[in-house]
Amino acid sequence: MARYELKLPKMGESVAEATVTNWLKNIGDEIEEDEAVLEIATDKVDSEVPSEVEGVLKEILFEIDDVVKVGQTVAIIETNAEIETEEDDSFEEADVDVAGVEETIAAGEATAGKADDFSDSSRFYSPLVKNIAKTENISLAELEKIEGTGKDGRVTKHDILSYVENRGNVQTQTVAPQPKPASKPAPAPAPININAEDEIIEMSRMGKLISKHMTASVQTSAHVQSFIEVDVTKIWNWRNKIKADFQKKYGQKITFTPIFMEAVAKTIRDFPMINISVDGERIIKHNQINLGMAAALADGNLIVPVIRNADQLNLLGMTKQVNQLADQARNGKLKPGATDGGTYTVTNVGSFGSIMGTPIINQPQVAILALGAIRKVPAVVETPDGDFIGIRYKMFLSHSYDHRVVNGALGGQFIKRVKEYLEDFDDTQSF
Repeated sequence: MARYELKLPKMGESVAEATVTNWLKNIGDEIEEDEAVLEIATDKVDSEVPSEVEGVLKEILFEIDDVVKVGQTVAIIETNAEIETEEDDSFEEADVDVAGVEETIAAGEATAGKADDFSDSSRFYSPLVKNIAKTENISLAELEKIEGTGKDGRVTKHDILSYVENRGNVQTQTVAPQPKPASKPAPAPAPININAEDEIIEMSRMGKLISKHMTASVQTSAHVQSFIEVDVTKIWNWRNKIKADFQKKYGQKITFTPIFMEAVAKTIRDFPMINISVDGERIIKHNQINLGMAAALADGNLIVPVIRNADQLNLLGMTKQVNQLADQARNGKLKPGATDGGTYTVTNVGSFGSIMGTPIINQPQVAILALGAIRKVPAVVETPDGDFIGIRYKMFLSHSYDHRVVNGALGGQFIKRVKEYLEDFDDTQSF
């Protein structure tokens, strides 16, 4: 029988590692082809890792909460299937004798004893990082100064190998001490009065990530907002008229969201300078319109999966994409890379009853649109025969944009065009 190495798959352009959150199989369990073996989490999405072969799980190489690099082997599966082997070049990044390090790791109890020399630290280090540090004569004090890029600031193998590679350069530099200007210390946060009956709740992993992401966005972009009211009576009546036939014909429930997303995609095509990112003092103008759609997770948090090339979809295609991503998010089944590559985001605050909101920009994008609740309200209706008061369905659009690169004219014109597309909706179309 052959030994198949189950590796952590590539999970998008910006994802380099993931944390093991749960093993779905135990050693000795039979595994079917395409069956999920473990669950992982990145800083963007939770996902499962399936096996490409049928067989029996023989080895588990990482424990729960371990951080794994893309391309690393996480488990060994014994299989009768024919498999192709390929060389692992994941250690070619740094000019370090990694083979020697890993031989040291495998040396048994003596090596384990060396790794234990770092048990005085309050910071977590994996056995591999500890042994690289011992092999390269990195002291605990020196190790503590290495900035970690892993989960919760952990020092990863890549971090310590990069440090070793550049260690000599750092040590040979001589920098004359420069006087530091006096600066005011940051004000200490106000103490929190915790009573005995108060409940202390630890943030979830996703909650911590969202907290950091939102804070970073506010610190990066100069947020301003524009608001506009839209009459969506035609859309409301049209959807009520066709929704039953639409679902019967296509097996898809049509909500208001795909209609709004279609209008936004058209508007971005009209105003391409809203479809940009800022890179220092450069502006990156994206040639694809990839719409992020804020969707609810099972725990109530939000995630933003991406509809790629949204301007190339008709309403049926948009409906299928919206329904699929919302269902995958709700059930924790989003695929790796589902949140990568977004260029503009839409969030529906109306689903929670809010009539408008001031959403925070999803970095590195420069704008985000919030859809308010649709309300039945009295309104002035203009006709060739004069004005009258009628009952209309209306909603507010709230547009947050980065005033560093998007001025008020563009931000306001953008939602005005979205309004025009929605109010001019063709309610004579049928399916």
